[in-house]
Amino acid sequence: MSIPQSGGGPIEHHDQMAQYLADGCKPKEDWRIGTEHEKFGYCVDTHKPLPYEGERSIRVMLEGLRDRHGWAPVEEGGKLIGLEKDGANISLEPGGQLELSGAPVETIHETCDEVNTHLREVKDVADDIGVGFIGLGAAPEWSHEQMDLMPKGRYKLMDSYMQKVGTMGTTMMRRTCTVQVNLDFATEADMVQKMRVAVALQPVANALFANSPFLDGKPNGVKSTRGLVWRHLDDARTGMIPFIFDEGFGFEAWVQYALDVPMYFVYRDGKYIDALGQSFRDFLKGELPALPGEKPTLSDWADHLTTLFPEARVKKFIEMRGADGGPWRRLCALPAFWVGLMYDQSALDGAWDLVKGWDAETREELRIAASTHGLQAEVGGLKMHDLAREAVALSEAGLKARGRSGAGGLVPDETHFLNALRDSIETGRVPADDLLADYHGDWNGDLSRIYAEYSY
Repeated sequence: MSIPQSGGGPIEHHDQMAQYLADGCKPKEDWRIGTEHEKFGYCVDTHKPLPYEGERSIRVMLEGLRDRHGWAPVEEGGKLIGLEKDGANISLEPGGQLELSGAPVETIHETCDEVNTHLREVKDVADDIGVGFIGLGAAPEWSHEQMDLMPKGRYKLMDSYMQKVGTMGTTMMRRTCTVQVNLDFATEADMVQKMRVAVALQPVANALFANSPFLDGKPNGVKSTRGLVWRHLDDARTGMIPFIFDEGFGFEAWVQYALDVPMYFVYRDGKYIDALGQSFRDFLKGELPALPGEKPTLSDWADHLTTLFPEARVKKFIEMRGADGGPWRRLCALPAFWVGLMYDQSALDGAWDLVKGWDAETREELRIAASTHGLQAEVGGLKMHDLAREAVALSEAGLKARGRSGAGGLVPDETHFLNALRDSIETGRVPADDLLADYHGDWNGDLSRIYAEYSY
């Protein structure tokens, strides 16, 4: 979840909101990669999730990272709720999921170095206090009640609202994890093409990275519980946003969409003010019930944009949001997959050719089938396994064309970061399939074995 934004001063003209997005346009040489991943912490002896307070807790983890590894504290209401260093942030999801929001870097090699360093630092602190961390798309055993709500004003408001819309909002907040990548665009037209490809292919990413076949201590009939949860959350701010495929889509169309998404809050003087269900359009007119007579700033606009949760999202960059959290190899594979598709024009054009004939119904059915069946999904003659094979091949070609070397030139490009996905293409198996095989095989239905065998 995002931290308070710094967008700028008062909104005096409607065009400023679209211009805020357009200000993200960058020449290709300035494009960067920002990878985010979340993970669950638990007590090694009891397998219970970490509370915020206590000898083995989220707070102690943050303090250890601060004191041992030079991270600067981020506080809210006197509580330590995050860390920052060198352009990166460590933040908390609502249920205590620990998130690294990586610094913008130029190559996947740097992304993977950053992930390695972060996981090493986390393990350094965790081992001393009897804590482990695991990368999964959903908490395998824990109930909602077992997971503390983190002490952030934003989450208190969201928790209340999520109980009134959809059916699985609170499950999303406390019991799911993702890995995502944030990528740049050059122009409005470039943003449009990337967003259309991003949304259309999110089901492929969900299938390839499906890693959450358990909930409440048992298999629940899907490969990605996280994908299932996001389908039953809040229709006003989630989903496959079909309007982006309409003729004329651009920054202004995104503004109009965002203005129709009900608000969560307004951030003022370090506090979150309840604006649940209220309208940013009314805010623009100075008629927001939460702040009568006051008009919004660009910072308010930036904050509001962080409360939209579709499968891909536009801010001053594009966020790919469809994948489950997972093991180390997949944390590097996700940005590699999307960078290969998005940062080489031939690969991007090929990806658009792959998806441009699909209608909104097909895209939605692929989304549903991906979370349920993984690579075995099939919709209207489209086989997910074949789509994934084509998408990964396009990504590999894009990474080869980028030719970004690593290890002092010893590694010629970034294609090896796709190895985990190539393995899935070859076998037809994704992480969820391996988890289910273990559960029904060697584990003999003992889900507690997941912690020792799948933790970082």
